[in-house]
Amino acid sequence: MAVVLDGHNLTVENLVRIARHGEKVELHPEALERIKICRSMLEEKIQAHEIMYGVNTGIGEFSEVVLDDEQVKQFQKYLIYNHAAGIGDPAPIEYVRGAIAGRINVHAHGKSGCRPEITQTLVNMLNKGVTPVVCQKGSVGASGDLAPMSQIALLLMGEGEAYFQGEILPGRVAMERAGIPIPGLQARDGLAAINGSNLLTAMSALHIYDFNRWLKQAEIAAAMTLEALFANMKPYDVRLHQVRGFPGAVRSAKAIMACIDGSDLITGKFKIKVQDAYSMRSTPQVIGAAHDAMKFAKEQVEIELNGVGDNPIFLPEFKLTLTGANFQGSPVCLPMDMAGSAITMVCVLSERRLNRLLNPALSIGLPAFLTKGAGMFSGLMLSQYTAGMMIVEQRILSNPASIQSIPAAADQEDFVSMGMNTAIKNGQILDNAYGVLGIEFMAASQALDFREFTPGKGVNAARDVVRKYVAHLDEDRPLYPDHTTMKQLVKSCEILEEVEKITGSLE
Repeated sequence: MAVVLDGHNLTVENLVRIARHGEKVELHPEALERIKICRSMLEEKIQAHEIMYGVNTGIGEFSEVVLDDEQVKQFQKYLIYNHAAGIGDPAPIEYVRGAIAGRINVHAHGKSGCRPEITQTLVNMLNKGVTPVVCQKGSVGASGDLAPMSQIALLLMGEGEAYFQGEILPGRVAMERAGIPIPGLQARDGLAAINGSNLLTAMSALHIYDFNRWLKQAEIAAAMTLEALFANMKPYDVRLHQVRGFPGAVRSAKAIMACIDGSDLITGKFKIKVQDAYSMRSTPQVIGAAHDAMKFAKEQVEIELNGVGDNPIFLPEFKLTLTGANFQGSPVCLPMDMAGSAITMVCVLSERRLNRLLNPALSIGLPAFLTKGAGMFSGLMLSQYTAGMMIVEQRILSNPASIQSIPAAADQEDFVSMGMNTAIKNGQILDNAYGVLGIEFMAASQALDFREFTPGKGVNAARDVVRKYVAHLDEDRPLYPDHTTMKQLVKSCEILEEVEKITGSLE
C-alpha cells in the first residue's frame, strides 16, 4: 500500500518503507490543492514585483541584489548549477529516496511556492525508481542540504545523473526511459527543491530505526553474557527501575528478563554473588539511557519530517512571505549527536562484558579466553583487540558535529549546523556497533557452550542462530571470517527476529 504524503503524518517507519523497501507514495489531494493555492499567491506577488528572497533576489551574500524579469527566469537554473557542488562518493540510494520523500512532505504543506509539477515529478521519481546520483559530502546542514539536494534538482531540468533499473544514466535518459516529463525550473522552483535539511534528516531517520533494532539486540547479547557469568538477576527486577522512573531502564530490564525467561539461573540452583560488577549490574540503566535518548531523537526527526523546512515561507492565508532559517539542521543534528554517543556508550558496556567472559579471574570458572587449549591456543583473545579498536574509532566519531560550525558565504551564513557530518559519522558508528556486538554474541555463545544448564528460551534461540553461521571454537582458526559473518548477522537482525518469535516484542 502506498504511503500518502500530506505534510503531517510521515513517521520514521514509513520513511524506511519508502527509502529502503521501495514503497510507492501518493500526494494527498488536499496537499496538491494547497500547493496550487500557494503558487497562485506567489505568481501574484511576482507580477507585483514584490521583493522576495530567492525569487527575485540573489541568495546568501547576494540577497540584496534585486533581479530583473529576465534574470528571474534564468536564476533558478544557475542557482542549481552553482549549488551542485558536492564531492566524492555517491550517497546510498536509500538516503536519496528518503530525502526526496521528505522534500515532498515539505511541499505538501503548501508553503514553499513551487509549481505542483515540481512536487509531482518528485513523486514520479520515487514511484518509477529514478534516483539521482548525489555526492555524500558537501552539505553544512544550513540553508538546507544545498549541495546534495541540488544534484536531485538537476533532474528536474533533465540534467545530472540517476540510477534507473540497475544502471547509472544521464538524468534526461533516465527520466525519458521512466516516462517522466521534465518540468524545468521557473521562478522559485529551484530553491523550493533544495532549501531544507532533507538528506541529513532522512539519514537520521534510517539511523534511528537501525539504532533501535541494534539496542534490542544489545539486550539479547547482554542476557546471554549474564547467563554465562551466573549473574545475580535482582538488578533486573522491573520494580527496581520503576521506583527510579526512567522509562528506558524499565523497558530494558523487561527485555532482558524476557530473554532469560525459563532459565535455570532464576531458579536458585546456582550460587551467585551478592553484587556483580557494574558492567553487568547496570546494564538496564545504561541501555535504558540510550533508549531514552533515541526516543527524544526520534521525536525531533519526526517533527522535522513533518515540518516546513524552507526559506522563504509563504503563508497564503495571510498573503504573506516570511524569510527566516527553517532550513537550519541543528534541531535534528544535536539529538542525533547524542544518539550516536549513546550507541558508542552501549558498545563500551558490551566490551566490558566481553572482558569478563575472557578474563579467567573474572569469568566464574570459564576457561581463559574461552579455549580449553590455553597456551597452545589463544581462543578469543584477539577478538577483544578488534572490539577495542572499533570502540576507539567510535569514541573519536562521537565528538559532536553540532558545535563545529565554520562560517561561509562572506559571513552571511556565519553559523551552520554541520548536521551532515553528524549523519555521516552516525552511519560509521552504527557500522562499528554491528561488529562490536557481533563479537559479544560470538563470545557469549562460546561461553554458554561450556556451561551445563538450561539457559533462557530467548537466550537459547539467539545462540542457535549464532551457531547456524559460526561454529564453536574447538581449536584456533583465523577469526576474521567469523567476525565479519557475525557483523553481518547483527546487521540482518535475524537474531532479533528469532528471539522475538519466542519472547514477543522487546520494545
